[in-house]
Amino acid sequence: MAAPCSRMANRPLWRFITNVRRTGLKHTGVRQISLSSACRAATQTRSKTEGVPSPWKLYGAVCLQRLPVISQERNPIEDQFAELMHQMELERSLLSDHEQRLLEDSERMTRKQADNYDSDEEEADYGGQETITAQDQEDTWEQKLKHFQPALRDRDVGGTPLGSVERCLGDSLVLLVQQTVGKETIWLLPQAQWEAGETLRQTAERGLSSLPGQLCGEADFKATFLGNTPCGVYRYTFPKEVRTERCVGAKVFFFKAFLSAGSASQKEPFLWVKKTELQRYLKPPYLEKVDRFILNL
Repeated sequence: MAAPCSRMANRPLWRFITNVRRTGLKHTGVRQISLSSACRAATQTRSKTEGVPSPWKLYGAVCLQRLPVISQERNPIEDQFAELMHQMELERSLLSDHEQRLLEDSERMTRKQADNYDSDEEEADYGGQETITAQDQEDTWEQKLKHFQPALRDRDVGGTPLGSVERCLGDSLVLLVQQTVGKETIWLLPQAQWEAGETLRQTAERGLSSLPGQLCGEADFKATFLGNTPCGVYRYTFPKEVRTERCVGAKVFFFKAFLSAGSASQKEPFLWVKKTELQRYLKPPYLEKVDRFILNL
């Protein structure tokens, strides 16, 4: 077996290539593909698909959040850490101007009690004006503090309506609107149906601006959108009695936005709710998609 192998190895390369050419590709079962015919077939397929309308209705929705206005209540661990940081800052800090005045007033009282005290020299230093000590200022501050009433952190104590953007100032709120879908009235994020010639973000902006009164009825209402890419999508099919071959269901693309202006209260059909309250108003399949991109800031 070694002799045939050695003879094949000693053959010149040009002779091996010549034998391959003589056999021809037509006897090997390999089909030659024309590039022009492939491109023509792809173009025909694409033209056919472009003429067929999509069986899904497209919607652009916006998740409008009002960020917290005040800080949240601290837990016990945060209180301990804050106390530790306050103690460290107090130990490393220098005396303030008020503390310096307290020391100067104390030294002045010590000089007055001394035997060699000269009242004329003391009046010359202060121009003969009546001296207001730091302790007198502290007493005045104490009297003002007794009449000061801080505002309540939680304004919901008095029963703030759910349609008010001023509720739950320490939490992030999400806007819900009441819309009629088919024969049912449900709570949803503000949305609008896509129209030809506009992007999905423009559709979401139109769905927000077309709300009655624009939430506050004034031109100062503004929402800051976060990018042009949807943060989530929800797909659902229509009921059998409504579903057709040309309209199977709807796809809702969500965009995120923050409320940057507008604080007037509104009645229904608007709700400002926390993330933990969404389950009371949204349907479970819809809530499952929405809950993924809503951050409880």
